[in-house]
Amino acid sequence: MTTTLNPTIPYIQGDGIGPEIWQATQKVVDAAVASTYEDGRKIHWLEILAGEKAFNQTGTWLPEETLAAIKEHKVAIKGPLTTPIGEGFRSLNVTLRQELDLYACVRPVRYFKGVPSPLKEPEKTNMTIFRENTEDVYAGIEFAKDSKEVAQLLAFLTDALSVTKVRFPATSALGIKPISQEGSERLIAAALDYAVDQGQTRVTLVHKGNIMKFTEGGFKNWGYDFIEKNYPQAFTMNDYKKIAAEIGPEKAESALKEAKGDGKIIVDDVIADNFLQQILLYPEKYQVVATTNLNGDYISDALAAQVGGIGISPGANINYRTGHAIFEATHGTAPDIAGKGWANPCSLLLSAAMMLEYLGWSEAGKKIPKAIEEALQNKQMTHDFAQMLAIDALSTSEFAEYLIQTI
Repeated sequence: MTTTLNPTIPYIQGDGIGPEIWQATQKVVDAAVASTYEDGRKIHWLEILAGEKAFNQTGTWLPEETLAAIKEHKVAIKGPLTTPIGEGFRSLNVTLRQELDLYACVRPVRYFKGVPSPLKEPEKTNMTIFRENTEDVYAGIEFAKDSKEVAQLLAFLTDALSVTKVRFPATSALGIKPISQEGSERLIAAALDYAVDQGQTRVTLVHKGNIMKFTEGGFKNWGYDFIEKNYPQAFTMNDYKKIAAEIGPEKAESALKEAKGDGKIIVDDVIADNFLQQILLYPEKYQVVATTNLNGDYISDALAAQVGGIGISPGANINYRTGHAIFEATHGTAPDIAGKGWANPCSLLLSAAMMLEYLGWSEAGKKIPKAIEEALQNKQMTHDFAQMLAIDALSTSEFAEYLIQTI
């Protein structure tokens, strides 16, 4: 995406530790931009409201003005938001994604040397997750036990569709899991385009199609068909299976070897529960992953834990067709440590670096992870990592200042 040299970017500070990590992030981003472009480029920050601050000032958790500002300026960044309990929205984050049709949740996961990790070789984990963001059980189509909607839906399932597999109909809540061909294809296209752009050689479709054959299985099958029709630079394991069935396994192996030699992107698929094993045993095998919404939620957080936790994992929610994008901290609000100077701003900082890359400002964007890497290697850390290593910690603001000096 290209923008003006002086874009206006809306920001949401967030709740809990949000203001602290935002202040740190804004200073570091401004320093990275200034050191790279001097007076040639500058971001004009525009605060917009969501979450507790919005509710306290306006009486609503997500004002229409906030959505209008993001729609107008297209790119925004946000800290963590409280999910209101019993107040309309199931999740402000999910609402933002659905209202703006931010169909791709993009989560790069890599290890920074010096970060405490439960793995012996965390540096082997380096992949980017493309999680479908608008469908699946996160569509929010579910009905409470004993509600009239459940009674109506049960009656329809029983009478019109002859469904007999609801084990305890009298005490069941019901939900619906929509997964579409169009939604699957646009997400998988984003993952393939990313792999092509980044020079990656493997894309993996993760699904639970062995059990949910028409939804998760559809995701896999539609993905293979779409890739085979639209990406001549890819060789799918579907191609491999067809060759093996028609000509023989030796010819299939030869075709796969030839595709690798030609630099083609190899596209395979893995069952979701098996994938969660594979990322612990052989994480180095995977580069770009495309998956459904619920699977992506599990996978993203599991991978983050392998490299030190969601406190150092960035994320973005993007509609590659309209250009709208929200870059965000992937962790929660942590109200128990708010105001103590303990908060780690790395998730939001790395998301901001992704934002700069998205703007086409890659020179500035690359300076932020490089500075973080240097800080962590030198054991200049915030409280979360420092306490694990039994070393002195920097406050949130001190950590930001260290990064600025490094930049």
